[in-house]
Amino acid sequence: MTLAAPSTTHAVQSQSKDNALTVDNVYKQFGANDAPVIAVDHMSFDVRQGEFVTVIGPSGCGKSTLFSIIGGLMGDYQGQVRVGNEPINGPHPAVGMVFQEESTFPWRNVIENVAFPLELNGIGKAERHERAQHFINMVGLAGFEKRLPSELSGGMRQRVSIARTLVSQPKILLMDEPFAALDEQTRLLLGDKITQIQQELNQTTLLITHNLTEAVQLSDRIVVMTYRPGRVKRIIDIDLPRPRTSDVVSSAAFGKYVAEIWGDLREEASRGMADSESHAVKDAARG
Repeated sequence: MTLAAPSTTHAVQSQSKDNALTVDNVYKQFGANDAPVIAVDHMSFDVRQGEFVTVIGPSGCGKSTLFSIIGGLMGDYQGQVRVGNEPINGPHPAVGMVFQEESTFPWRNVIENVAFPLELNGIGKAERHERAQHFINMVGLAGFEKRLPSELSGGMRQRVSIARTLVSQPKILLMDEPFAALDEQTRLLLGDKITQIQQELNQTTLLITHNLTEAVQLSDRIVVMTYRPGRVKRIIDIDLPRPRTSDVVSSAAFGKYVAEIWGDLREEASRGMADSESHAVKDAARG
């Protein structure tokens, strides 16, 4: 199979009615006006229905701030985030969130963990366990329903967290570096599972990460952020065939995408390193 060369698009805001999520001119500043820190600087991009988009950038670029804004966990910003045509003004029922640290309840077994959101909604035990079982099967944990989190590996606990988010059937799945604590082999294999689930559910997904391989493996498009202040540097279309597995990482086309994105990230990470060194020198001089 001949694979297309990497292609790049500029950060043009789409007005398509098919957009599931729109980030429109979002600006977030911390600190007083005499010493402001601009974390996110007028970022705009969209995620179409059923699309997998990854936001990638160097440490300190504002990725986690952006995640919190999109998830409705942070206010006091300029611009707008919309689910469809509806502005987000706080946590939104259409947006399910998976965090960097797995968040299982240690006193609940797997099926009780996954069913917890349904329990909060007053759904009876039989129905919520039936629905939870469906997503336990989907994330590959059938047979572990009665196990406590302490009896599971880190990757398995993160799969429980993903199943617990999916059981509420969110329109948009928002993930903030959910595999950061895992080794590279587990990340790749869990990436296979996420890709399979996303395709099976036609799940609109936005991933925040700094991992190049993860971004290219999973994404339809990648939004590359600059170092602080965080802006859209460019948006890259990932033209790799689906269904897609971790086998794709050994392909020449995959390597070209990784090299292209690393060129952008290296430039931004170098800026961040220079900034940190400059601050360290100033602090030493003051001391």
